[in-house]
Amino acid sequence: EAPGFPFFEAKGTRLFNMLADYMRKKLTESRYVEVKTPLILSETLWHQSGHYGNYMENMFFTKLKKRDSEDSEKIHDNVIEERPMAIKPMNCPGHLVLYKARQYSYQDLPLRFAEMGLVHRRELSGVRHGLFRVQAFTQDDAHHFCTAEQIVAEIRLLMRFFKTVYEDFGLSKFHMELSTRPQKSIGSDEIWQEAEEALKSALDSEGMDYKINPGDGAFYGPKIDFHIEDALKRTWQCGTIQLDFSMPERFNLSYIGRDGQKHTPVMIHRACYGSLERFLGILIEHYAGAFPLWLSPVQVRIMPVSSKFTDYSEELKRKLEEKNVRVELDASNERIGYKVRQASMQKIPYQLIIGEKEVSEKNMNVRSRDKGELDSMGFDDFISLLSQEKYEI
Repeated sequence: EAPGFPFFEAKGTRLFNMLADYMRKKLTESRYVEVKTPLILSETLWHQSGHYGNYMENMFFTKLKKRDSEDSEKIHDNVIEERPMAIKPMNCPGHLVLYKARQYSYQDLPLRFAEMGLVHRRELSGVRHGLFRVQAFTQDDAHHFCTAEQIVAEIRLLMRFFKTVYEDFGLSKFHMELSTRPQKSIGSDEIWQEAEEALKSALDSEGMDYKINPGDGAFYGPKIDFHIEDALKRTWQCGTIQLDFSMPERFNLSYIGRDGQKHTPVMIHRACYGSLERFLGILIEHYAGAFPLWLSPVQVRIMPVSSKFTDYSEELKRKLEEKNVRVELDASNERIGYKVRQASMQKIPYQLIIGEKEVSEKNMNVRSRDKGELDSMGFDDFISLLSQEKYEI
């Protein structure tokens, strides 16, 4: 029905939203401004940005040809408006348009636009791969507009930002690559040399180990790629930082400098997750589905031994939800052994088994995915246990 376009069920959607919420919290801490740009833009914009000439084979366009058969249903040449449009494969042209909507001063820079932007890219069926390579995905995208003097500081900030994010998700092992000018590119030799030297300087000043990946840069500038290692020691290309002197010139962007004159800003493209879909795929593989408590789509499952104890179980569920715990109630007529096995197979961090003793004593029988059987405990003690392990983003 939608080749290469993922569908998310409820728990997958919950995980997706948690990744977005976590990133938004980090963006706020680093003084980003979140923006939103259209999914479909005029084809002329992609000519101006250079994507049409350098990336056209990976783009979706709205223009369709008429069917040859005269008696078939007619299809208009242009599905949208009277001009060809393109579905965005990247968010950067939209951010350039936003920047150009007003005049900025050197005092406004660095300016950091962020967007959880849905993009579409054409991929041949042979290279699509689960959530790792799809045709529609959401980038945790951002663009820094800065002066030339601010480049190294911004790149160093981003490297520290990425490192913190990966460590929070238990992905502390990664290596970095500096990708240089590809065969298809825009901009002069001088601009490319300046951009590559700036990235090298930032890497060296931050004391980062890296290797050169010749010819694998973006068509508009060189980039630093982060390759993270999962629990099985497989590496995945994830975050990217790209330096761009060309696109701000092509869009005639400017800022007012200290001298009162107009100057062209430098643009840094960056995505930390790479895409939410790809990063989620990496996490599923890394944890083999046994997510840490704070990231588990379901943190607690309550399982009454029989229907006689459902009322107390529902009361517990409401109280846990008030504490922002993600909780499910299994009130089915299945045997308790079956319920426990199902919860264990789904790798839910905590199971609460409720029987006659628990109802009479107003407590709960707690089973931990990682620690096994725990003592019976009251509600407040259980919340304290969750808090010690960190259960909220």
